Amino acid sequence: MKNRPVVIGINSLQQTGNFNDLDEALVLMELVTQNALLDSTNPDIAKYIDEVQVPKGFWKYRDPGRWIAERNGFSAAKTSVTKIGVLQQNLINSACDKIISGEIRASLIVGGEARYKKIRALIEDKEFFETDLSINPDYYVKAKDDLHIKEEEDHLGLMAVGYYAILESALRSKKNLNINQHKQYLGKMYSEFSKIAAANPDGWSQREFSWQDIALANKKNTLQALPYNKLHCTSWNVNQASAMILCSEELADTLNVPDSKRVYPLASSETNHMIAAIQRPNLIEPIGLKLAAEYILNICKQNNIKPNTYELYSCFPIAVQMFAEALGLEADKKLTVTGGMSFAGGPLNNYMIHSTVKMIDEIRQNFEKIGLVTGVSGMMTKQAFALWAKEPLINFTSKDVTDNAAVLEKPISISKLENGLGKVIGYTILPKNQKDEEKAVVYIEDINGDRKVLISYDKATLQNMGEEEWVGKSVKFKGEYLV
Repeated sequence: MKNRPVVIGINSLQQTGNFNDLDEALVLMELVTQNALLDSTNPDIAKYIDEVQVPKGFWKYRDPGRWIAERNGFSAAKTSVTKIGVLQQNLINSACDKIISGEIRASLIVGGEARYKKIRALIEDKEFFETDLSINPDYYVKAKDDLHIKEEEDHLGLMAVGYYAILESALRSKKNLNINQHKQYLGKMYSEFSKIAAANPDGWSQREFSWQDIALANKKNTLQALPYNKLHCTSWNVNQASAMILCSEELADTLNVPDSKRVYPLASSETNHMIAAIQRPNLIEPIGLKLAAEYILNICKQNNIKPNTYELYSCFPIAVQMFAEALGLEADKKLTVTGGMSFAGGPLNNYMIHSTVKMIDEIRQNFEKIGLVTGVSGMMTKQAFALWAKEPLINFTSKDVTDNAAVLEKPISISKLENGLGKVIGYTILPKNQKDEEKAVVYIEDINGDRKVLISYDKATLQNMGEEEWVGKSVKFKGEYLV
C-alpha cells in the first residue's frame, strides 16, 4: 500500500498533587508532544509534521496546536481544533486518509485537560491562569447538528448523565433485571474496571472498589441520575494529556524508526447519524451502531483477523454494554485496557486519544495483541470503531455508515397530545439541586406511537420508581406531568 499510515510515537502523562505541582493544559499537551517525538526514536520526525489536530477541551485557548508547533520545530504545520460533538476517531481517520493520499507526511494528534489544577486552585485559594492564545487555528471542525432537542434539554439540561441513565433503564428492562439485581450487575462490572485502573500507571484512581462501593449511594458516592452514582460516571476533573504521531510507512523507513515502535491502524468505521435520544426508534439499538459494528466484524471475518484486546468507551456503563452487544462480546470479557473513564480518568473531549495511545502501548508490549477501540460523541449519538495491530495485516480501510443509517432509521415524531395515555420506554430520577427539587424524567410513547418527555415530583412515585421497574408501564399524563 502506497503511503501506508502507521503510528510511530506516543505518550501519555498525568499529574497529581497540589496546585504548584500541576501544569495548565497547554503545557501538558506540549510535554506529551515532546515525549512522543522522543518515543519515535528520531526527533527529526518533527520536520515532517504537516498538521496538528487538537480536540477541544475545557480550556479557552484558540489555537494550542500553533503554540506547540512553533516551539517544537514544525511551525509550518496546519492546525485545527475539533469541537465537542465530533467523534475523536475522526481525527485519526482524517490523518490516515491525508497520509494515504499524500496530502500530508505526518500528523500530530494531541489533547489535554487541567481541570484538576482548577479544583486545586479553589481548594488552596490560588488564582488559576491560562496562557492567552487569541488567534484562531487554520480550521475548526464542528458537528452539523445539535445533540438533543429542547423537550429533553428543558428537563435534563446539558449534562449527559440523565440521558445515559434513561438509556440504561431501557437496557435494564430488556435484560429482565430488577432494580437491585441491576445495581449489583453494574457494580460488579465497574469493580473489575477499577482493578484494571489501579494497575494502570496512567490510571487516575489507584484504588480498587468493591461492587458495593460503586452500587450504593452515600455522601462520597452521590446519586447523579438513577441508577448512576458518582463512581458510575466519567471523571473529568483530571490533569492528563496524550499525543500520537502518525506518518507514512515510507517516512518511518527513511527515519529508521524501529519496527518495535510501529503500530498500524487496520480499519475504522463510524456513524454520525443524529437522532435525539427521545426520538430513536429503539433507544438502545441504534441502526448506525449496528452498521458500524458489522463493518468491522466483516473486515475481521473476511481477513481472519481476531481482536483479542478491547477498550470500549465507558463514559457511563450503558455505553460499554451497547458496544459489547453490538460486537457480540460475552459479559465476562475484559472490556478495557485503561480501567475506564470513571477510574482511569475521562478528559472531556479527548479520552479516545488516551485510550488509543494505551492500546498502542499494549500492542507494543505484546505483538500478538489485536486491539479494538470504540468511541462516542454526544448522548450515545455517534459511535466509532477502530482496529489496531502490530503488523499491517490489511490495507487501511474506513467507512462512514451515516447515510445508510439515515435511510434505515427515521426519528419518531414528538407527541402533540396534551393529555392522554402512554407507555414508559425509559426513565431516571434526578436528585435535588440548587435549581430544582428531586424529580423523575420519563420518556413515553403515546397511543399514536409518538414520543413525549414527562416529569414527576410526586414523592411516592419517585420512591416506587427507585424500587420497581417502570419501563413498560402504562401511564397517564397531563401536559408535561405524569399523573
